[in-house]
Amino acid sequence: MEPYATVEQVWAGGLLFARLGAIVMLLPGIGEAYVPARVRLSLALVLALALYPLVGHTLPSLPATMGATLGWVLRELIVGLAIGAILRIFMQALTTAGEIVSLQTTLSFAQTANPMQAAPGSTLSAFLALLGVTLVFATNTHHFFIGAIVGSYELIAPARSLVVGDFTTMAVRTMSQSFLLGVQLAAPVLVFAVVFNLASGLVARVMPAFQVYFAAAPLSVLLGLSIFALSLGVIGTVFISRYQSLVSQFSGGALG
Repeated sequence: MEPYATVEQVWAGGLLFARLGAIVMLLPGIGEAYVPARVRLSLALVLALALYPLVGHTLPSLPATMGATLGWVLRELIVGLAIGAILRIFMQALTTAGEIVSLQTTLSFAQTANPMQAAPGSTLSAFLALLGVTLVFATNTHHFFIGAIVGSYELIAPARSLVVGDFTTMAVRTMSQSFLLGVQLAAPVLVFAVVFNLASGLVARVMPAFQVYFAAAPLSVLLGLSIFALSLGVIGTVFISRYQSLVSQFSGGALG
């Protein structure tokens, strides 16, 4: 091995691969279930080789014992999984918005396979999930991922203690912000549903003989989807802006 790389270089590359592999396995778009695991791990290996000159100085030297070696590898795996999980949690904002819109337009029964979750879900939530991944690559937000990975070695350097408390706080805050953003993105349809249902109830009280359901059901779908379509541009713009702000916390901000 010595003619190609020293023991220290192999150790540094393996330690980089442990964190990068865990992050790449959870990144939106790249870490989806339909992307083969070999492709994701190959990308992690290429990133490890490319980023070694930038972050190699932050890595510890090769430990003297096997137990310490395994401890460092497990630590980097945990850090990578935590970062990847935080970046993925925020993508649930679009799924939440899609489920709310589906409920308000009576389309929640229309189930389809969600490629982002490898599980069935409402058609609108699957559509918004695909839209989110498309926006990530269309706006070059995936370039932010590389900056976040490099920045993570400054914020969470292997030589420093593991900030478990900060990670937990950030994960809880990200989850709450994701749910709140999902409700905010679906707000136009929510407001329409409240007004429309109140109007339908008023008509039913004023004209008891009128079959409100048969007139209200198609109107609810048609008008609800029309409002959803009109607000789709704002949904995409607000989401990608908030997502870029989240990713930039790793590249230039602090965990807390």
